[in-house]
Amino acid sequence: MNAGTGSVAPPGRSLWSDAWVVLRRNRAAMTALCLLGGMTVLVLVGPLLSPFTYDGTDWDQISSPPSLANGHWFGTDGLGRDLFVRTLYGGRISLLVGAVATAVSLLIGISYGAVAGYVGGRTDQVMMRIVDILYALPFMFLVILLMVLFGRHIVLIFFAIGAINWLDMARIVRGQALSLRGKEYVDAARAAGVRGGRIIRRHIVPNLLGVVIVYATLTVPQVILVESFLSFLGLGVQEPMTSWGALVNEGAQELENAPWMLLFPAVSLALTLFCFNFVGDGLRDALDPRDRSA
Repeated sequence: MNAGTGSVAPPGRSLWSDAWVVLRRNRAAMTALCLLGGMTVLVLVGPLLSPFTYDGTDWDQISSPPSLANGHWFGTDGLGRDLFVRTLYGGRISLLVGAVATAVSLLIGISYGAVAGYVGGRTDQVMMRIVDILYALPFMFLVILLMVLFGRHIVLIFFAIGAINWLDMARIVRGQALSLRGKEYVDAARAAGVRGGRIIRRHIVPNLLGVVIVYATLTVPQVILVESFLSFLGLGVQEPMTSWGALVNEGAQELENAPWMLLFPAVSLALTLFCFNFVGDGLRDALDPRDRSA
């Protein structure tokens, strides 16, 4: 293989298999990936390990510190609710918001950016000017406005964040689509009479998956932070349900009297965000053809 074809996988191997080999050599990314897997399993099955529920009150253990003797491993909050179970339930909500809102933003951003980049010309200019206008609007204000108008239902939080967080992905995909539309296989498809929509689905979007996957891993922590901020303001999930942001808000108010109420959800949130960023950096390096050709 010469230097000019460094991004071409050898016979019998795909670019994805090469990327996996590079990713496995990245200890930080693999450690973060394992921690994320463990965190996901823990928030799903962890509450089953405790005899307490996320909304149950233990009247004998109000604002109790962490203890193995009474079964409240993370302590309790000001209402006597088990913080271990509530932290794990909060993790479910935060991770679910991150996954669903990211999926919504990717769906809109990829579709919008791919069409703009492939069609080009005046259509591209009009579509990207719309993106510029939306960029000028205050992001958080729009999310809060949507929640005030339509209520603070948890499903609305998913789609409100995702429907506004797609602008960056649209620009990234549009730039990639502009370069891909001049490739030989796209020209061959046009010459064969393939419609534009089919070309976008079969040739443009599949060749953007590397960029999309990397950006998705970096979007999830951003979305989790947005949800956490909304919950911190009291605009996120509502009692008795909770999220890491809501728990951090409650813990901050009781920091002097019950520091454990802030410690455990804050550490869980910070660890998850760090892990997603490490995985995103690892995927970016693994999917970079220049790294594979080195």
